[in-house]
Amino acid sequence: MTAANILFDIMSFIALASALYVAASKNLVRSIFMFFVTLFALAGLYVLALADFVAVTQIVVYVGGILVLILFAFMLSGRETLDVLQQPERKVWKVSNLPALLIVGLLFVVLINVILKTDADHLGWVSDSIKSKNYIANSGDMTANIGINLMTRYLLPFEVISILLMMALVGAAHLSRKEQAV
Repeated sequence: MTAANILFDIMSFIALASALYVAASKNLVRSIFMFFVTLFALAGLYVLALADFVAVTQIVVYVGGILVLILFAFMLSGRETLDVLQQPERKVWKVSNLPALLIVGLLFVVLINVILKTDADHLGWVSDSIKSKNYIANSGDMTANIGINLMTRYLLPFEVISILLMMALVGAAHLSRKEQAV
C-alpha cells in the first residue's frame, strides 16, 4: 500500500465520518463546524486526485463563502426560529418511512458493491487514455486554460452559478432579518 493510498483512506474516512456526524447530530452549531471538516477533507481528496484548482476552489467558494454564510444565518436567526428546529425526537422506524428506508438500504448495497468491485489502480479507461496519449499532462498552463474557458466557453454556466450564490445571500439576509412585532 502506497502513501497516496493511505492518505486517500484517511481523507475519505474523515470526509465520511464528519458527513455522517453532520447528518446525525442534533446540535446545529456542531453540525456546521463538522461541515467545515467535511469540506476540507473533500478538498484534500481533490489534491490527491491532482485537481489542485478544484481543491482551492472548494476551499474558497464553499468554506470561504457558503459555509460562512450558513454560519452567519445561524448566528443572526432569532431564538424562536432555533426553537422550531429543536423538535421532539421522531421515530425513524415507522411504517410510513419504510419505502425511504428500503431505497436507502438498496443504494447502500449498490454503493458497497461498486466500491468492492472497483480496482482503482487499474481502471480500463485510464490505461486506454494513457496508451492513446489522450490525457492532459500537468503543466503550468492549466490554470490559465481554466480561466480562459470560464470567461469564453463556459461564461453562461459561470453566470448562472453567480446568480445562484446571490440568491443564497439574499435568502440568508431575509432569514436573518428580525420580524416586526405587531
